[in-house]
Amino acid sequence: MIDLGLDTFGDVAFGADGKLQRQDQTLRDVVEQAVLADNLGIDFIGLGEHHRDDFAISAPEIVLAAIAGRTHRIRLGTAVTVLSSDDPVRVFQRFSTLNAVSGGRAEVILGRGSFSESYGLFGYDMQNYDTLFEEKLDLFAKLVREDEVTWSGTTRAALNRQRVYPPLGPEGLRVWVGVGGSPESVVRVVRHDLQLMLAIIGGDPRRFLPYIDLYHRACAQLGRPLRPVGVHSPGFVGATDREAQDQLWPHYQMMFGRIGRERGWPPVTRERFLAEVQEGSLYVGSPQTVAGKIANTVSALGLQRFDMKYSTGAQPHDQLMEGIRLYGSEVIPMVREILAKRPAA
Repeated sequence: MIDLGLDTFGDVAFGADGKLQRQDQTLRDVVEQAVLADNLGIDFIGLGEHHRDDFAISAPEIVLAAIAGRTHRIRLGTAVTVLSSDDPVRVFQRFSTLNAVSGGRAEVILGRGSFSESYGLFGYDMQNYDTLFEEKLDLFAKLVREDEVTWSGTTRAALNRQRVYPPLGPEGLRVWVGVGGSPESVVRVVRHDLQLMLAIIGGDPRRFLPYIDLYHRACAQLGRPLRPVGVHSPGFVGATDREAQDQLWPHYQMMFGRIGRERGWPPVTRERFLAEVQEGSLYVGSPQTVAGKIANTVSALGLQRFDMKYSTGAQPHDQLMEGIRLYGSEVIPMVREILAKRPAA
């Protein structure tokens, strides 16, 4: 059965007064959004780590711990944890602690991050981009599998038969690696025997089929078992297609306009936005539209998990809450019904 979750970066939103909220209010809103998701039976909530003024979540494990205290079944993770600019031992300790206090509901999605702020903030050189992630992922994979870890590398102090506390329980920790679309990254996931999470944020999702094929071939060649494969993509659910588009568009335009100016991209247009909605990886529309589009992606790529990033830009909290309600109460049942009627791949 497909797992269906939600992701957010804690996008700083407009308040009732029409002004951008402070980050502390956004963090409290994220907790309320996760509580609603739990009440609706949504499978997972992922919080993305950023270090900017437009995204409020810089310490996702702290927010996840607050969510854990107010929820009962929803799994708790990140989208993503920027492992390259963190210490794998401390990341392990934070997640093993979260796993303990939540009754085994923690999981982690590791990545390099789509923004570079954390590297300078924590004193890392972007010229070491590949080495930082490769070495730290190697160490983290050992930490989740071995009671005593021996490891050496160039990015942190060596470990010699080191025990790290608190230990994981008998079920361990579910570990995903976020991949944006490079073959080397897919093979790295297989080499470390972890789970693949594809970040598909634009274009036809079927263009990632070669990476799914590569994943299966690499597992066969390296003798690794097939693990669940997931996708993270942006979206928003409204009562109708037009309502969802009209509510999201100004915030989408503002966010991508700002990021685009930072990165030298051309201005985003409504025509391009609508093209992504209709043909690309932007899951925006009525419950029926979004459910059909998710089901098509799940079927095309053979997925076991789909996470929708439900917040894009400064959308108000009440709009996000209604989008979550529609996703949990209408989209998820429809996706499962559609998939149940289709022949197995």
